[in-house]
Amino acid sequence: MWVPRLLSEHVLSAARQYPALVVIGARQTGKTALLRHLFDTADFASLDLPSAAAQADERGEEFLRGFTEPVILDEVQYAPGLFRHLKVAIDAKREERGRFLMTGSQKFSLTQSLSESLAGRCAVLELDTLASVEILAAFPKEEILTEEIIWRGGFPELWRDRDNEPRLFYSSYVATYLERDVRLTLRVGSLRDFERFLRACALRSGNLLNLSELARDIGIAGSTARDWLSVLEASNQVLLLEPYFDNPTKRMVKSPKLYFRDTGLLCFLLGLETPAALAASPLAGAVWETFVLGQILRARAAAGSAGKVFFWRDARGVEVDFVIERNGRIRLIEAKWTETFSDPRALKPLLAVRDELGDRAEAEHWVASRTRHAHTPRGIEGVRLIDTARFAGWFADS
Repeated sequence: MWVPRLLSEHVLSAARQYPALVVIGARQTGKTALLRHLFDTADFASLDLPSAAAQADERGEEFLRGFTEPVILDEVQYAPGLFRHLKVAIDAKREERGRFLMTGSQKFSLTQSLSESLAGRCAVLELDTLASVEILAAFPKEEILTEEIIWRGGFPELWRDRDNEPRLFYSSYVATYLERDVRLTLRVGSLRDFERFLRACALRSGNLLNLSELARDIGIAGSTARDWLSVLEASNQVLLLEPYFDNPTKRMVKSPKLYFRDTGLLCFLLGLETPAALAASPLAGAVWETFVLGQILRARAAAGSAGKVFFWRDARGVEVDFVIERNGRIRLIEAKWTETFSDPRALKPLLAVRDELGDRAEAEHWVASRTRHAHTPRGIEGVRLIDTARFAGWFADS
């Protein structure tokens, strides 16, 4: 079955405005399927095939002549030499739009190639795994618990057929990822050490990043941990969330927080074998925080918003999970693994930060929870509990 993607309109709009576009995202997020669905008459070439990648990289002009435009070029990071030929082809017919539709799963190397060769000629869009609102919209007549969405994750393959076993999928996914992306990018001597590193990162999802501690736990050098983390970022497996730092004279914490981009992969790496195991785990709060951030970022991409997302933690130890800065105003979000809420003391940090922000604070702030009915907690003005899995208005006009 086809699950409609929120990013579709942005992809179509970009194809109408630019000669080329590239959709970046981790493997199996649905990049190729999205382009082939939206541009079903386009030619197609997969550079995942070594022979095709070698031809595109070494004889790019000849390679491009073999296709009728528009053409979908899948996993273009394997042919960096192709980009200079794309530039020449685009400049020969600069007024034509939507000619080269590309996908890639190595963000940093692609960004560098695009900035060097296709600046101003190519739109760049990022596709994550399925948002919870996309999953729920695809199954309007079925009751799907939030815990299942978190545990199963957002990879489209696991929702095309809900009988697919997530543990088998993720076991294969990790093995393929280690063999293809990690070995190719880093030429790591011991993939077993890198897999241990991957699982150690999973245990830290939702926490401040301490590279020295992470390296020590795995038994590797700090510089190696830094390089390996860069690979996880580049391949869209993890992200680093920066602290809000409006006033440089304030002593705000400067370390980023580490998050996995998909909670299904996170649950697999944590050894959580069922949704019930997730609900009972002491790690449920960190997994939930990871899920909430994922929904915020997917909504931002769908809205095409320039809003920025941070976390708040100051030298006094006051913490708020997420800070959305948009149009000069700030909205605060606390992630709570709860369906009901009765303790206003849990919102003391949020209220303190709201008061400190003064006029910059939005009129309403949110508790991202598992409630099925959005409501305002009794006795707390300007704060609303929202149903995170079904909430799509993270970047709606205030």
